[in-house]
Amino acid sequence: MCCNTGGPIMMLVSWMRRMVNKNLVKGCIVCLFLAVLVSIFNLYIKDLLKLQNKENPAVHLENVTSKPHVPRHFCSLESISPAETLEERLLMDSIAWPETPLLPTPLSLSHTSDPTHSTFTVLSERSGGEWHVGDQLEVMIQIKDFQGNPKKSGGDVLVASLHNAKLGAGVAGRVVDHLNGSYSAVFTLLWEGSTEVEVMLVHPSEAVTVLHRLTREKPDRIFFEGLFRAGSISETTICNVCLRQTNQPVCNFTDLRTGDPWFCYKPKKLSCDTRMNHMKAGFDGRLKANEEKLFQSNVNMKVSIKASGAASVTVLPQRKVRPTADKSFGKSGLSGYYYQGVWRSLGGTKVHQFNNSSAISQCLKGKVVHLYGDSTVRQWFEYLDASLPDAKEINRNNPKQLGPFMIWDSARNTLVKYRSHGPPLRFPNVPTSEMRYIANELDELVGGSGTVVVIGVWSHLSTFPVEVYIRRLQSIRRAVIRLLNRAPETLVVIRTANLKALTLYETLTNSDWFSLQRDKVLRAIFKGVNVRLVDAWEMTLAHHLPHSLHPQPPIIKNMIDVVLSYVCPQ
Repeated sequence: MCCNTGGPIMMLVSWMRRMVNKNLVKGCIVCLFLAVLVSIFNLYIKDLLKLQNKENPAVHLENVTSKPHVPRHFCSLESISPAETLEERLLMDSIAWPETPLLPTPLSLSHTSDPTHSTFTVLSERSGGEWHVGDQLEVMIQIKDFQGNPKKSGGDVLVASLHNAKLGAGVAGRVVDHLNGSYSAVFTLLWEGSTEVEVMLVHPSEAVTVLHRLTREKPDRIFFEGLFRAGSISETTICNVCLRQTNQPVCNFTDLRTGDPWFCYKPKKLSCDTRMNHMKAGFDGRLKANEEKLFQSNVNMKVSIKASGAASVTVLPQRKVRPTADKSFGKSGLSGYYYQGVWRSLGGTKVHQFNNSSAISQCLKGKVVHLYGDSTVRQWFEYLDASLPDAKEINRNNPKQLGPFMIWDSARNTLVKYRSHGPPLRFPNVPTSEMRYIANELDELVGGSGTVVVIGVWSHLSTFPVEVYIRRLQSIRRAVIRLLNRAPETLVVIRTANLKALTLYETLTNSDWFSLQRDKVLRAIFKGVNVRLVDAWEMTLAHHLPHSLHPQPPIIKNMIDVVLSYVCPQ
């Protein structure tokens, strides 16, 4: 924002002239006073502009800068278009988390959320104790602390689901925070027979306080290095999306097409253009005293909450006439559910089963499949590689984590490719030539009815402010729209985030709370764009298998069935 110094000065002049006309002071005194006042005002404006320049340094896209670019706050980003700025603010408002408590010093668990003392109760008043397929089941959850006292505030991270192990059935629930220590979980009943409620405390609200602070103060807690080399001289320096202010010069590797930021401290002896490799260098997971107690498996992290009464209900066949009261619940908003171990869609494309190599090969005949993203998308490539025995691996010697990979079935004219997304990447020894942003890759595609594009980006960006993720998705969305404009028949599939097992390290780098926020952002950003969604969040929450960063084979099989059903809907 700039300052208009002329406007305020002219206002002062006009005011003083009115004072003269009214004979309130003599003209000469007024002129002298005005001159002094204008001088003071000019000095003030100069100081203000200096302050603004200090707080808002200009964006330099040259390769070397004398100092790291540090905007108003550590790891804040440069301005974007007014429309995207507005979208960013609305997205941030939409994922705003309830206020969480300040932590006492010294920290004790006594007054923090305790899943063992907490309970949930199945509410039967609305249903009269009888439930039918299509009804809504509501559960009330009361969070208590380690002393057994009810909590008075919200902000805990909870997930809920329904299961029937014998039927291989499962569905995700929707949790509502009442901001007073109580929560509701609402489920749509989708199968007959027994159904069991599961409610899990992922994180107490006090842990969210810590995660909030880490994102704000230590977005660089995972740090990276760049290897620079020229002849016999090599140096490594720290790199990241944002670097802390030092007197050391910086190499600016911000992508000129997408605007995605990336910086490295400049080597002492070498130039910026000698960078050869990127690598994850380490993790600074230091917490304040006793804060690690808020992240204990089997104590207060990913622990199931017990029912105060029955934890299961029996679901009867669907009513012939639905009660008018049911309309008040509205639509479930669910993507689907499991039945007999198979994912069934609750809207849109029907999910077919591709149970053998022949079915998969036939569906992908004449197709080029581009998979872009992290290791959870690489899982899909590995599944297709194993399912297409006639396809030949073109570049089997590339690094397993990174790729790029390609398989080719010449008889069926099928090509499947995988490439990881651009930095940040938590991989070792990534050649800079392979650090490519998805948006730029999409701009190189011709597209068409024979092209399938799959995108999944979330895990490696979890430690940074959500705005970094928003900017990444905005650049990808722009590229997707350009692709669909020039080739409308191209199929674009987006994979969401999923739940995972949590250790202390996983929590501080990849917490489900981080993933939940990014999952909401991703859905909102691609809403209204002609893309298809694979709801990995619901597909992992609704399944009986344990949560894992890389979901187990039965879940991957169902995800691939969803993708192939988009490719071959009939």
